Amino acid sequence: MALLADAEAKGARVISLAPAGEPAYDRAARKIAPILLLDVDDGMTVMQEEIFGPILPLRSVADPTEATAYVNAHPRPRPLAAYHVGDDPARQQAFAAVTASGALVINDITCHVSIDSLPFGGVGPSGVGAYHGIHGLRRFSHAKPVVVQSPDGASNLRLRTPYADTLAMLTAMLKA
Repeated sequence: MALLADAEAKGARVISLAPAGEPAYDRAARKIAPILLLDVDDGMTVMQEEIFGPILPLRSVADPTEATAYVNAHPRPRPLAAYHVGDDPARQQAFAAVTASGALVINDITCHVSIDSLPFGGVGPSGVGAYHGIHGLRRFSHAKPVVVQSPDGASNLRLRTPYADTLAMLTAMLKA
């Protein structure tokens, strides 16, 4: 609620998506309805913190180049997810190619979190690595290789010289 109060005090428009007759926020029920924030800027705390709640700040841009520049601007941390809205496949691919984020969702928001077959995680401060399903198992465990040499030594033939006959001949010459 502090993020919303700060954004509203700094000029953001707060749009509650609460069902008719329900409050946007119910402290007793510990419930917050989905909320859109319009007219946000980087001076608002909601644009500086990771949001763990149903709050979606929407930042308008004049053109795709401005959107790309905003996502890539330093020292801004890389986002946990970037969202591209638009049906032009060339623009979708261009945005994906020139931005760095933990995930990219096209024409939707946050759905990547619920797809267990996809890795979930960010880059840099927005999260380390990727987890969910097999990705999490691999990320948070260590696969320990165990090699047992076969009695005839065949398991490491790829590391042996291909010149076994030459080696035998040289060894015999050195002993002579």
